[in-house]
Amino acid sequence: MLEFAILGLLHQSPMHGYELRKQLAEVLGGMRSISYGSLYPALKRMRAAGLISTDEPDPHALLPADAPPLTGRRGKVVYTITADGKERFHELVSQTGPEAYDDGGLFGVRLAFFGHTAADVRLRILEGRRRTVEQQREGLRSSLARTRQRLDRYTLELQRHGLESVDREVRWLNELIDTERREATSPATAQTQSSSSEKENPWGQ
Repeated sequence: MLEFAILGLLHQSPMHGYELRKQLAEVLGGMRSISYGSLYPALKRMRAAGLISTDEPDPHALLPADAPPLTGRRGKVVYTITADGKERFHELVSQTGPEAYDDGGLFGVRLAFFGHTAADVRLRILEGRRRTVEQQREGLRSSLARTRQRLDRYTLELQRHGLESVDREVRWLNELIDTERREATSPATAQTQSSSSEKENPWGQ
């Protein structure tokens, strides 16, 4: 998840470590706390793998006003995605298997970069996530039906709350899927795809 998110952010623009950490917190939506102790080793591994490169600008350049104390020189190192990194990102962003949607945290990160994802891939990921959540819902319903009589009212309310949350996610996914399908079949989308095809092959060969 961390590699994917870092590549996705650097695909948009180069960043120094402090800004990258801030952006990661937004992408991950508070689901995970990204410390410098986990970020910089990941960046080091990715640099060694040739996925990113570094550039140290003017050492007198100022860090953002809200940068933490003792950030030091390393906060000024700018990280840039390489050609290999872009290839790796496009490989990851094209995956549609269970790894893209079974885990809610990873699905959220994938969703954050849907702007870089092909329409058919987006739809498969959304449909896969819906299947996963629907299975979770059925499991919760079965569990609630079996244990309802043995639960105290607080535990019962907790299970009901969980079931309502899953129901909301299913409705939300249904809306996203419906929107994707409408856009895929809209005349404007078809015309755009046709124009793109003609530009790539103007002679129809």
